[in-house]
Amino acid sequence: MTRRWSGYRRSWTALPAAQRWMLLGLAAALVLANIRQPYPAIAPLQHIPTVALIIAAPPLLWRFPLSDRSVAALLAFFLLHTLAGRYTYSNVPYDAWARAVLGHDVSSLLGLTRNDFDRVVHFSFGLLWVGPVAEVARRHGGLSRRAGICIGFLFVGAASAAYETFEWLLTVVLAPGMADDYNGQQGDVWDSQKDMATAIVGALVTSTWLLWRMPRSGRGVNPRTAAPAFPASA
Repeated sequence: MTRRWSGYRRSWTALPAAQRWMLLGLAAALVLANIRQPYPAIAPLQHIPTVALIIAAPPLLWRFPLSDRSVAALLAFFLLHTLAGRYTYSNVPYDAWARAVLGHDVSSLLGLTRNDFDRVVHFSFGLLWVGPVAEVARRHGGLSRRAGICIGFLFVGAASAAYETFEWLLTVVLAPGMADDYNGQQGDVWDSQKDMATAIVGALVTSTWLLWRMPRSGRGVNPRTAAPAFPASA
């Protein structure tokens, strides 16, 4: 046990300072999200995976290093997920926040008939994960920059389908009310398909941008020593 703790501590201290602060910031956000938690029965289903990720991140990033920009992209996604998880996605009070700040609610302005914060998070999943996955594929898989971006795009589609399957399995196992609260379908029978499509659109945006910004001179660069997927000038 002492040896394992020593190894874990070594992986933590080996991380760049910026990445340590990012993990601490996510941990702090997770704690804040559970203060006076309005949906305590559902909260563990939403937040336990994030807790596991925070714990596993130091040895994973030590074994498979990522650039600060890629870690920041993943942090942004998990911050959105943590906020949404506090309100079980379906109950994020963005209309109340908008009225308090702007005097108008978002739903009336955009003609929304449901709470669409889950669509924002699914879109952000596609938008924010392509770059980090592409970087892993290149730096640790030896793929070219273009192939890494393709892998990132395909990962988003596959992960979205796997997650929607997981939600279906939860619907089978959990009590109907709890399953509906977790899944956040809000009566939309096409919710799973729309969630996957939204994530793929986000992935398409980032993939297109990365391919467009890909330097022509970098096509022959050794993928193991190449720069991160995100352009340095971005």
